[in-house]
Amino acid sequence: MARDRVPKELVKMLRLIGFIAVALPFLEIAGFVWLGGKLGVLLTLVWVIAAMLAGLALLRHTGLQAVGRLRAALAEGKEPGHSIIDAACFAAAAILLIIPGFVSDALALVLLLPATRHWLLRRTATHFETRVYRSTGTIPGEFSVVPENDSDPEQDDRTPPPRIRDDRKIIDVD
Repeated sequence: MARDRVPKELVKMLRLIGFIAVALPFLEIAGFVWLGGKLGVLLTLVWVIAAMLAGLALLRHTGLQAVGRLRAALAEGKEPGHSIIDAACFAAAAILLIIPGFVSDALALVLLLPATRHWLLRRTATHFETRVYRSTGTIPGEFSVVPENDSDPEQDDRTPPPRIRDDRKIIDVD
């Protein structure tokens, strides 16, 4: 019964994440064996350490830069969606670079491509736009605007309530 409430898209996404979480270590081991045999142990270790250091540097640099871009977008009154997606892609790429392995490094490089980030931005924008329109709760109907200058106060049954004058002092005690 509880499964009926979970959207099918979410179930598919969770299954995909679970599959990737199980398959990634096996792919990384296979990558180490295959590429380690081609490059040798020393170059493989240099690659892993260099990728880890690059990931740490990217994470540090991107985090500070993302906060600055987010603040600038909010100060200008712009929607910070592009800044958020860029920051998330850079952070995910940095984490993938920190994880030792060639497959995670390849995925990180794909996330760093501007085309990938723009594609993700378009996907998330349409997803959120669809969800916002789906959940507005707007009741369809008709309305007309009544100008205030043309209304006659004697015919208007929407008179404001009388104002009560109260000269008492209010003391707020915590």
